[in-house]
Amino acid sequence: MKVAPIYAEMRRRPAEFLPMIVHTGQHYDAAMSDSFFDDLGMPKPDVHLGIGSGSHAVQTAKIMTEFEPVVLREKPDWVLVVGDVNSTIACALVCAKLGVKVAHVEAGLRSRDRAMPEEINRILTDSISDLLFTTSQDADVNLSQEGVPAERIRFVGNVMIDSLMDHLRISESSTVREDLGLTAGEYAVMTLHRPSNVDDKPTLSGILDALIAVAERLPIIFPVHPRTRAKIEEFGFGRRITDSGMRLIDPLGYLDFMRLYSGARMVLTDSGGLQEETTVLGIPCLTLRLNTERPVTIEMGTNVLVGTDPEKIKRAAFAVLDGTSKPDAKIPPLWDGKTAGRICHELLEEFSRKKAQKTQK
Repeated sequence: MKVAPIYAEMRRRPAEFLPMIVHTGQHYDAAMSDSFFDDLGMPKPDVHLGIGSGSHAVQTAKIMTEFEPVVLREKPDWVLVVGDVNSTIACALVCAKLGVKVAHVEAGLRSRDRAMPEEINRILTDSISDLLFTTSQDADVNLSQEGVPAERIRFVGNVMIDSLMDHLRISESSTVREDLGLTAGEYAVMTLHRPSNVDDKPTLSGILDALIAVAERLPIIFPVHPRTRAKIEEFGFGRRITDSGMRLIDPLGYLDFMRLYSGARMVLTDSGGLQEETTVLGIPCLTLRLNTERPVTIEMGTNVLVGTDPEKIKRAAFAVLDGTSKPDAKIPPLWDGKTAGRICHELLEEFSRKKAQKTQK
């Protein structure tokens, strides 16, 4: 979702850009990866590394080993890495070692929680990238406080919102609401996948207790991540869910899922991107985490950090249903659907500046 708008913008400017897509294969489930390429109107990747699953160390090492020959063969002027997954730091590190310029899209986000693998990936990627494209001004502050020179930081806005705005109308062709018998505004959507939430039995049990209580007042549609479904089965929680107002469904493609959550009365999640998308759409979002790397969604948007305490989850959800939750939100600056254009502009500016410096020498 972050790559698609940038790739499309580059393709519209063939005299200036020749983009190549490398799919590491870190996200290898077809329902959660391959279908997204189709939904986003992207071509098949130019290179598919086929990494698959593994521990953080194994996965990161495999990506580095497979990506390095691609960089050596193609000799790119720039490599763009996005987000905070293992692919992000692995590819950035390969380029840093080879002296290839790296730009990090969605730089500067910080949860202040180093128990999150994503936080480590964010910090390390930002420290070795040549250009840091930020989604919000608090990210600029984070980078400055870490000693990053101002000339490496570019506040360009949120490219995830480019994808949202590009595909919201297209998603209206999805029949997922009709297929599930849903009416806009009369259901909630739930996503849950973080190991801290689903791997610990007492934590997952408490979250489910809260959700079951909420589902007595509002149906909850729960597209279940494979990891989460496995843990629900392992812990024996299936019957509790079956007897409640929660509906577990298989993971959805990008357009189907957008159609589903864009009609929700509220969203409950431990995801990062949904905190942003719900803010733009004005949908109340309850984030089931103790911290967030996207504080602007709380300060300006619709997001409320509720953690994993069942009582707090229920209070926040009932506040939404009773109309006593936080007031109308604002859309953060530059979340306007035009971020990909700004990223391409900054890349060209930086390329021209470096070229001029070489000429002067």
